[in-house]
Amino acid sequence: MNFRDGRMKTTARITLLVMIFLIFSAPEKVTGNNDSVRFSEKANLALRRTAHLLLVENGDTTSVITPVQQPDANTFIVQIDKLFDYDKLPDLLKKSLEIHGIDRGYDVSVLRCENSTIALGYNFQDLNRKEGVPCSGRKMEAGCYILKVNFYPETKTASASRNWWILPIGSLLAGLGFIVWKKNRKDIKTDHSQSVGYVDNKINFGNSALDMTNLILTSERKSYNLTYREAKLLHLFTNNQNTVLERDFILKSVWEDEGIVVGRSVDVFVSRLRKMLAEDLRVKISAVHGVGYRLEVS
Repeated sequence: MNFRDGRMKTTARITLLVMIFLIFSAPEKVTGNNDSVRFSEKANLALRRTAHLLLVENGDTTSVITPVQQPDANTFIVQIDKLFDYDKLPDLLKKSLEIHGIDRGYDVSVLRCENSTIALGYNFQDLNRKEGVPCSGRKMEAGCYILKVNFYPETKTASASRNWWILPIGSLLAGLGFIVWKKNRKDIKTDHSQSVGYVDNKINFGNSALDMTNLILTSERKSYNLTYREAKLLHLFTNNQNTVLERDFILKSVWEDEGIVVGRSVDVFVSRLRKMLAEDLRVKISAVHGVGYRLEVS
C-alpha cells in the first residue's frame, strides 16, 4: 500500500469518527446554540443601554444609536458618533451587564472610527483595583468612537455520565490527525518556503526581509519594529508578490479577526509600509485604481 492510499484510508476513518461525534453531540449543540442566542440578545441590549446612558450623561437625548454589531460569538461593538465621558463608562457598563444577568469577564476598548486604533480601554478586574480604571480622568477629543466589548468564552463542565465517550474518541481523532499532519508538514513547509523566499525564518523580498516571529522589517540595512497589523498586511503582500489584491480581500484577511473593518485602514497602513520600504528600489506597493494594491518586487 503506497502513502497516498494510506492517507486516503486514514482520512476516511477520521471522517467516520467525526460523523459519529456529531451524531452523539447533536442534543448538546442545540442547547449550546440556544444559550449563545440568549447571550447575544442580552449582550446586545446591555451595550445599547450603556451607549444610551453615556449620551444622556453628556446631555444628548436625541442622537440615534447605531445597531450593535457582533463580529464573533464573544465580541460586540457599537459606534458612538458624539463625544462621551469615558469616566462614566465602567460603572454604566457594569450596571447594564448586571441588569441583563451577564457575569462573564470582559475587556473594553474605545477605538477611533477613522483608523480603528485603541484610544482608551480597561479590563473588568480593574474595577476592583485600588488604582482604578486605566486612563480615567483623561480628556477625549471630539469625534466618532467605537465601543468594543470582548467577553471571555463561557466554560462548561461536561457531564461525566453523559459524555464519557468524548475523551477516547477525541484522543483517537487527535492521534490520527497528528499522523496525517506530520506526514504532510515537511513537504508543505518546503514548498511554501521556496515560493515566498524564506531564509532563517525570514521572508526575503527585494532588498528587504520580514521577520514575522519578532515583527521586524529590515529594509536596506534599516530595521523597523512593526505592529501586529502592519506585519500581517506585509506578510499578505509578500505571499502574493506582483499580484493585485482587492481591497475587500485585504480587509477580510488582515482585519476580520478584530471584527471592526474601516475602509481607510488599508490606505493608512499601506502608507506606513511605503515609508519603511522607500529606500528599497526593488520593492514598490502600487495602488490599482478602483481595485486594490499590488506589491511589485523586481
